[in-house]
Amino acid sequence: MKTLRILLLSLGGLVYGQNIQSIQLFNPQTNDETPVIKFGEQLVLSFDDLTNGSEIYRYTIKHYDRNWNDDNLFFTEFATGNLNGLLDKFQYSFNTLQAYTHYKLTFPNDNMKPKISGNYELIVYKDSADRPLFKRRFYLVEDMASLGLNISRIADAKRPNINQRVEVKATPKAGDLSSNVNSMSMNVMQNNNPNMVISNLKPSTVLGNQLLFQQMNLAFPGDNEFYYFDNKNMTIAADMVRAVEVKDDINHTYLHPVWAFPLNYQYQPDVNGAWYYRRNDLGRERDAEREADYSWVYFYLESDPVDKDIYILGGFNGFQPSKENQMQYDAAGKQYVAKIFMKQGFYNYILATKQGDGPLDFGEVNGNFWQTENLYQAFLYYAPFGRNYDGLMGYGEFRTPVRR
Repeated sequence: MKTLRILLLSLGGLVYGQNIQSIQLFNPQTNDETPVIKFGEQLVLSFDDLTNGSEIYRYTIKHYDRNWNDDNLFFTEFATGNLNGLLDKFQYSFNTLQAYTHYKLTFPNDNMKPKISGNYELIVYKDSADRPLFKRRFYLVEDMASLGLNISRIADAKRPNINQRVEVKATPKAGDLSSNVNSMSMNVMQNNNPNMVISNLKPSTVLGNQLLFQQMNLAFPGDNEFYYFDNKNMTIAADMVRAVEVKDDINHTYLHPVWAFPLNYQYQPDVNGAWYYRRNDLGRERDAEREADYSWVYFYLESDPVDKDIYILGGFNGFQPSKENQMQYDAAGKQYVAKIFMKQGFYNYILATKQGDGPLDFGEVNGNFWQTENLYQAFLYYAPFGRNYDGLMGYGEFRTPVRR
């Protein structure tokens, strides 16, 4: 297999040419993009419309089973209020080269409110929910059980890239978990990445009133700390930015190359694939919702051509590969290049490879180490007798604090 020697750059936003950009479903309780809430809590949805118009968009929600399959519930079975809500709170950009309209929604709200726990999609559309502009997943948890996670090193000769084992202990906050054990299963996800999920785990042990999930196959590749860049100030080159310029009234951000295939693990603080919109110039923190500007961000990857696709992925694009975040080979420069139009701020990203219809590989380019600090998220589902849906009984996470 050819060796990739990767010169990496940062992570971008969404596609220039699409009207809807910079979608974010933010949790103000935890100050991050982990869309898990309890009853009584809210999420904040925001996005930009680059047409700079004043469209009125609509939204609705949909409930799913524990594996994100359609559970065929009617709206009235999982929510109260109106089936369709208006998304009519917006403001125009200010002091930016790229004009846009910023939309914002706080949800759930009095107009529409989920009434059962589980997996949901928030769907935004213009004319029909069958033709959505975009969808974003979120989770509503009953908080009936506390989930404790433990991460340890594992060596697996058959799967050498699998090197972090997860163990979960579920403890009820009230009642008895063992009475519902046959209807329970757990999903574990790494870094809010829907490509990195182990699903439908049954308890390996029932210990008194606790459920233990200690399967040896509950293990993940460690990958590496995420790469990052910060262009909150687009007048200077700093924080992995090599150069900046304004050309034809458009910002351009050129990132420093980042070496891939490190020989050993090197600690680098990250936010586990998250991203934050920010603008800070002239010594002043601006209102990023309407004052953060857009820029073409340029990525370069020094490599011989390989027989795999290479993508720039992160929470900002839901870890979903597309033509817009795929790197292209430049034979003259002997490097892979990518150019993404994105709102300024702080971004984590990773390079993933994909061959044909095969799965994404998040460790091939960036390296794979057991020491890597990852976010692990455990979801405990149940469907007690008499219920026609999968409820989310408990949620827990293992999140190593960032050392700065």
